[in-house]
Amino acid sequence: MALHSLLQRSDIHVVALLTTVTEGYERISMHGVRRELLDRQVQSIGLPLHEVRIPPQCVNPIYEARMEEALRVHLENGVQTVAFGDIFLEDLRAYREKNLARMGMTALFPIWKRDTRELIRSFHANRFRAIAVCVDSKVLDPSFAGRELDESFFRDLPPEADCCGENGEFHTFVFDGPIFHSPLHVRTGEIVNRDGFVFCDILEEMEKATK
Repeated sequence: MALHSLLQRSDIHVVALLTTVTEGYERISMHGVRRELLDRQVQSIGLPLHEVRIPPQCVNPIYEARMEEALRVHLENGVQTVAFGDIFLEDLRAYREKNLARMGMTALFPIWKRDTRELIRSFHANRFRAIAVCVDSKVLDPSFAGRELDESFFRDLPPEADCCGENGEFHTFVFDGPIFHSPLHVRTGEIVNRDGFVFCDILEEMEKATK
């Protein structure tokens, strides 16, 4: 949703996407999505990807050092602004702004303070599609893992859960929507529980992908 918002603006030129990948697992950190599906996403979006590789159970000093190393590459190429999809967590925003300021860069939050229920209505209106790939079992029933974010998903969310998962209730894999040149064809795989987080593996649907 943040990228979609940026792409609507004539005063913004998005030059690259950036995410963290956990070494050894070859999966997006925290989300658990396979790296090859990350590649499919960026190919369909049509923007370059900068991977920040971090070790398992990465501690903050290592995370910050590797993130700074990656961002300095873009700073040297004239990029001064980094956009994030945060919505309302003030402490996280302050953390990002502080780290960027140290490098002489600024943060941009394109969907900041938007009502999360309104964001979901916009998500559906724009025909985005996503699957919940990681669920915090302290907040949500494990059965939410692997479900598509359709209207029934949000009807079933408990009232204490934010509908955008902003407090970490769930993480998603987006596979269709206006930011993609073509949808990704995926299916759900194995579901596992690791330390209270329930992960659903997402696999490429090869038959459809080759048509």
